[in-house]
Amino acid sequence: MWRDTVAVAAASMLLLSGMLSLVLCSALAGVQHREAAERRARDDPPCLYQACHETKPGFLNVHIVSHTHNDVGWVHTVDFYYQHYVRTILDSVVEELQAHPDRRFTYVETAFFSRWWNEQTPQMQEVVRNFVDSGRLEFTSGGWSMNDEATTHYSAIIDQMTLGVRWLNDTFGKCARPRVGWQIDPFGHSREQASIFAQMGFDGYFLGRIHLDDKAWRQEYNQMEFLWETNKYLGEKGDIFTGILPNVYWPPKGFCFDLFCADDPVDEYNGEKRAKDFIDLVIAQSKFYATNHTVVTMGMDFHYKDAAKWFGNLDN
Repeated sequence: MWRDTVAVAAASMLLLSGMLSLVLCSALAGVQHREAAERRARDDPPCLYQACHETKPGFLNVHIVSHTHNDVGWVHTVDFYYQHYVRTILDSVVEELQAHPDRRFTYVETAFFSRWWNEQTPQMQEVVRNFVDSGRLEFTSGGWSMNDEATTHYSAIIDQMTLGVRWLNDTFGKCARPRVGWQIDPFGHSREQASIFAQMGFDGYFLGRIHLDDKAWRQEYNQMEFLWETNKYLGEKGDIFTGILPNVYWPPKGFCFDLFCADDPVDEYNGEKRAKDFIDLVIAQSKFYATNHTVVTMGMDFHYKDAAKWFGNLDN
């Protein structure tokens, strides 16, 4: 069977599905805050770091992150996006999480999620609480939206983050607490945003869009992850682990399985070749990073209206 062939080819690679906490937990091993992060991981409830899959030293650990990026207003209104995309996305994702206990998902925009939540029955709300409590549904950043970093005043950033994170805490409790900043789509990143996240107690900060020349240099010298020292007056309290995602926040080329995409599905006829292509891709990508952990983002703008299509191809 092609699966056996691929297993041999992937003997030094471990595929892991799901959580940004897992990537952060692994990557933090090389920075000065390791002890504090490990202490938090031990003290956290099972829904947070303790819900991470076990990783293996000596392997390339590939972290597949299923996610959707939902702009809280862009070329259409918030209402339009919710009614035409987001409601269906969240319905579809929750249905797949119910049907398959091994699947996980990452979500960001609390403005949309709170609206969807208010439409659900008490029975469905309890189902979703269980997803959060078990670490299968993870919230990153947790703000009302994913704010711009260039023109936004720091007070507005704090206000919108407070609104979103407070809603998550009031609704789900500690298990919904975001542990990482997830600023994947703003066009550029500011030191002040990183400083705010550090002071909010985030353990990490993931970026999507940086200057092409900066990215090329970082890829050449394995500097796609670093400790951002945001404020010399804050000392270590202003430092935050920062990871630059390899492909902005999109799926790797040829591996987009959304309704908006035309990439070939993975099936019994092409499975061996597609698996080999994926292995080659992540090995090449991993050379840009200094650790044996690499992130593969599986999702894009308003993806997962048909979550079964996405998850099914990932499983294959």
